[in-house]
Amino acid sequence: MNTLDMAGRIVIGEEGKLGTHSPLDSGQPVGTGHGPEMDVVVDPIEGRNLLACGHPDAMAVAGIAPRGSMWAPRPAVYMEKIVVCREVAQALVPQCMDAPAAWTVALVARLKKKQVRNLIVFVLDRPRHRDLIEEIRAAGARVMMRSEGDVFGALQAATADSGVDLLMGVGGVSEGVIAACAIKALGGGMLGRLAPQSDEEREAIEAAGLDRRQILTCDQLVNSNEIFFAATGITEGALLAGVRYRGDMAVTESLLLRSESGTRRFMHAEHLVE
Repeated sequence: MNTLDMAGRIVIGEEGKLGTHSPLDSGQPVGTGHGPEMDVVVDPIEGRNLLACGHPDAMAVAGIAPRGSMWAPRPAVYMEKIVVCREVAQALVPQCMDAPAAWTVALVARLKKKQVRNLIVFVLDRPRHRDLIEEIRAAGARVMMRSEGDVFGALQAATADSGVDLLMGVGGVSEGVIAACAIKALGGGMLGRLAPQSDEEREAIEAAGLDRRQILTCDQLVNSNEIFFAATGITEGALLAGVRYRGDMAVTESLLLRSESGTRRFMHAEHLVE
């Protein structure tokens, strides 16, 4: 499918992140307006501070699915997440969200036939995760902390033999929905629940009639199997090479996932820079 030949709409936009309106606001049309009707969720720079500081793993990411299939809990901004790979997906039940971190870590270790001390858990480096990080370390597992890169962490956790066994913690809602597109295509598992980080966000969620207690599975976050996910490296990273310039050419590397067929493709592209 030519992703431009569609009648798409952005279901979770950038206005909450940038503080200003842009063509990537929620509800904005995408594509030609012809072809299949689709939901689109996009983050043009996942890891803005990573890019600004020249750190690895900044990416551009997007997920596409049929119209009405993506969870869009506006005006929520943050959600709690657990992400695992295919080996563990069937055992990831809603009770895991409220279980002690040590219990979840032990579950993952048992199913992956690893010692707990050999597990690596991806957690965003945020003050709100101080207790979670202490729990994980007390259980005996190791923690990979990154200042940004919610989708990157989810991709790593959902990919077998990536070196990351589990993602836990609170991150962005839009990143969560984008990640769910990739996780379904990879056959992994995910749980999510709204986790407002301010009184203002909490009040907005309640006014919108959203249930903060509801725990959603990957299939509820994106209730279709006709999903496309794309990620393009911006800075050099563990998953994708960054943008490189060769004379008047820009060279990029992208990951393309299709849930319906279970295919995973890496694409090398050269772009003429005017």
